[in-house]
Amino acid sequence: MEPSKKTGSFRPFILLLILAGMLWYLFGGQNMQQINRNAEPRAITARGDLAEDEKNTIDIFRESAPSVVFITSLAVRRNLFSLNAVQIPQGTGSGFIWDREGRIVTNYHVISDASHIRVTLSDQSEHKAVLVGAAPDKDLAVLQISAPSHKLKPIAVGEATNLLVGQKVFAIGNPFGLDHTITSGIISALGREINAITGRTIEGVIQTDAAINPGNSGGPLLDSAGRLIGVNTAIYSPSGSYAGIGFAVPVEEVNRVVPELIKFGKLIKPGIGVTLVDERYAARYGINEGILIGRVEVGGPADQAGLQAARQMRGEIVTGDIIVGIDGEMVNTVNDVRDFLENRQVGDEIELTYLRRGQQLTTRMRLEPVN
Repeated sequence: MEPSKKTGSFRPFILLLILAGMLWYLFGGQNMQQINRNAEPRAITARGDLAEDEKNTIDIFRESAPSVVFITSLAVRRNLFSLNAVQIPQGTGSGFIWDREGRIVTNYHVISDASHIRVTLSDQSEHKAVLVGAAPDKDLAVLQISAPSHKLKPIAVGEATNLLVGQKVFAIGNPFGLDHTITSGIISALGREINAITGRTIEGVIQTDAAINPGNSGGPLLDSAGRLIGVNTAIYSPSGSYAGIGFAVPVEEVNRVVPELIKFGKLIKPGIGVTLVDERYAARYGINEGILIGRVEVGGPADQAGLQAARQMRGEIVTGDIIVGIDGEMVNTVNDVRDFLENRQVGDEIELTYLRRGQQLTTRMRLEPVN
């Protein structure tokens, strides 16, 4: 049978393709192989010494990282099928070594709901921790672990009173449960206020743009000398991750609160021995200035100074003394009084200004511890 003309017309084209392939192999292919054989790695350009800024950051991390710990909080839950009690991770955070006795400082909110706590040191050794004391209003807590003293490197403590906006800072922690990380930034603002887990205001807070993410909470904020200047506490972020705004409790607050937590297990607050009436409730009785005293503790500073509380006579409420100032500063709400007293110590003497039946009076008293 005679082949079709259509099939025959492709034969010259196919022969040309075969011929072109042979020519490429003999000339171009061999040349390409020769080029590949001659290919060598590029020569490495010498970098030179690291910048002083980089050396400083490296030194800070090497020096401070061993003082930073990873904290895992555990909660007890019942297995759905066996009903056996099991421990499950509740959350994670960071902390730092306070002293060689094994005390660890962290945020209260990191361990607030934990039934058991584990602390992992920089050498990856894991230790059971117990709660020594907590100050929820300050979002601070102290833990205790039993570890050899040679494994415990206390962090270097600095100061925050002389910080300047624009100063460089570093945050070390375990974000998202990763191993130690360091981020750098600057102090964005000073004297900020944030709310603790209890709703109370924490004053004098440091704002920074150093990257702080979940897991960094409770870790240290350091200055360029590697000294503790704050405890990373919160971030402002709609997504819950880093958005350029982080906050740290200043080291002066830490240095004041932690020794009391170690000694007493709680923050010893100074007081004047009164129960104050919420201003919204007092407004029902026409009191729109100052804070009404609702109760005076027998034998307390206010009682010794002769202050009078509101009382009931013949079925009617008789208003008592109304506090309007402390040490020359006006106070209008219960929180004003609490915030003022938080900046004083037990044993301090204050001057109290109050109204009694429209007459303004003053008295002096010494602050005493309150429960």
